Amino acid sequence: MQPSVLLGIGLLIIGNVFSALYDVSVKWLPSNADAASFLLIRQVLSVLMMLPLWLYSGRSQTSHYKMHFFRANIGAIGGLCFIIGLMSLPLATAGALFFSGPIMIMVLGALLLKEKVTSLQWIAVFLGFIGIVILLRPTQINWFAVIVLVSALTFAVSQLTLKKLPSTENPALTLMLNNLFSLPLVCLMVVFFGELTISVDIILVALMSNIFLLIYQWFCFCAYRKTQASDIAIAEYTGLLFCVFFGWLWFDEWLDGLSWLGAGLIILPSLVLPYITHQWRKLQGHKLALAKKSHPIISG
Repeated sequence: MQPSVLLGIGLLIIGNVFSALYDVSVKWLPSNADAASFLLIRQVLSVLMMLPLWLYSGRSQTSHYKMHFFRANIGAIGGLCFIIGLMSLPLATAGALFFSGPIMIMVLGALLLKEKVTSLQWIAVFLGFIGIVILLRPTQINWFAVIVLVSALTFAVSQLTLKKLPSTENPALTLMLNNLFSLPLVCLMVVFFGELTISVDIILVALMSNIFLLIYQWFCFCAYRKTQASDIAIAEYTGLLFCVFFGWLWFDEWLDGLSWLGAGLIILPSLVLPYITHQWRKLQGHKLALAKKSHPIISG
């Protein structure tokens, strides 16, 4: 397996720890909070947090403002959808639906970016999705569930469009613009949903969740720039295991036997697939070498 793929998977797994922490933090919002106000506060705090990093990095610039604008606004739509889902559905149900994102990444990567997807990768993703259904067993399929699926789709598009940005792009600039360019749209969301709701509790939760989310986005930015999306998308499923762990740690939730089966279907493909791929390529190379020895080229 190429070092860039291993590095990308490792970065994504670390990032998923903070993604799970973000999910948990949203569940801690006070009852008087609304999704649009929380998103606006989070976006403003994101810009303020990334601004010093951007200044420290030398005020790097970009020529891809249209792509940043597109990613920022589709990310804001997805962010609002996921917040609504987390506030309205059980954490397990929302998480199960959102983790359809890696499958969308695989499919969109093959269709839009013409990335090569092997049969083993398709099998691994399919097993991972089956594991999610077994592990979390979502039972509430309603409009809130559809909203979470929309969020998963926007997540997949956002991750894939990172490939359209140059490798020299500064992550601090990308994350700052991702929040800055979406502020007008988020303000319209606040107007649509009603008046702005602000309290100390909401600000504290927004600050905490924002730290988790920015760290996650940073690791994702680095991971998806290292290799093609289809090679590492399967590692997105590890975030589900972290959700299970934090659910046990803070909410006294634990897995039954069937759930452990689901967890195995999620994590084992991520661990076994790289080894199988490496051994398959090694075997093919060995067969090719034997074929050359059996049929040498006879020169005159």
